[in-house]
Amino acid sequence: MAARGASVPSHLFRGQGCGLGLRREHYRDVVEGRPPDVDWFEVISENFMVAGGNPRRVLEAVRRDYPVVLHGVSLSIGSTDPLNGAYLDELDALARAIEPVWISDHLCWGTAHGMNAHDLLPLPYTEEALTHVVRRVAAVQERLGRRILLENPSSYLQATANEMTEADFLGEVARRADCGILLDVNNVFVSAHNHGFDPRAYLDALPVERVGQIHLAGHTAEGDLLIDTHDAPVRDEVGALYVHAIRRFGSVSTMIEWDARVPPFAALRDELARVRRWSAAALAPGDGAARAA
Repeated sequence: MAARGASVPSHLFRGQGCGLGLRREHYRDVVEGRPPDVDWFEVISENFMVAGGNPRRVLEAVRRDYPVVLHGVSLSIGSTDPLNGAYLDELDALARAIEPVWISDHLCWGTAHGMNAHDLLPLPYTEEALTHVVRRVAAVQERLGRRILLENPSSYLQATANEMTEADFLGEVARRADCGILLDVNNVFVSAHNHGFDPRAYLDALPVERVGQIHLAGHTAEGDLLIDTHDAPVRDEVGALYVHAIRRFGSVSTMIEWDARVPPFAALRDELARVRRWSAAALAPGDGAARAA
């Protein structure tokens, strides 16, 4: 593990700083205000695949001023259905038009027998599933002509057939398929609470050089279960886990997701300032974490 205060470079992905998810409620704030304290924006790929229209015009305007990352929810990389060629064609066309820094999606499945569950469902963490996912990631990267990143989803159930941990499975997919990892720190916290594992041990199991981006978000509790709702500020406990992540992985590109009960844009800028304080504390000599709250 890296010593406190050390900056561990991500060997495969150039750091972009601190960014936000671009949401419809904030189009005008971003296009007209051009906020200088936001380094980059992430967009949901599927919302911009249709050429023309106001969403695409906004994205093109934002791309002129900022780096952009494409983040998808429909790849269904773990499904046994064939890869969706039409979807990949549309994603490739969007990428060629926008020239994103990179493209990401989720380590999950959501389709079966031609039907879509419209959810990010967990995989069985077995050697058979690992071989299957690696083969599909390689095919997607060949089709797109670029390396992709896969995100760890939040989960609320686990397969009884698991042969390894999610962290080990994700790390092996990244190594064998030569792809990157989009580390959602909030999802790690949520899943660790729901399933009873150590979230720091999860982070420590991931290959440092493969982690190219970090997500932060808010969550809510429903009884004993934590739900990844993206409708609130980042919890301080998640911020503490993020400090641990930065100490291990270095200055990885980090962004905030906020998708429900979306607040005014100023609130997201305040959240971004918190992220910068956490990151600075993680990389500062000595114990700076307490000063970052």
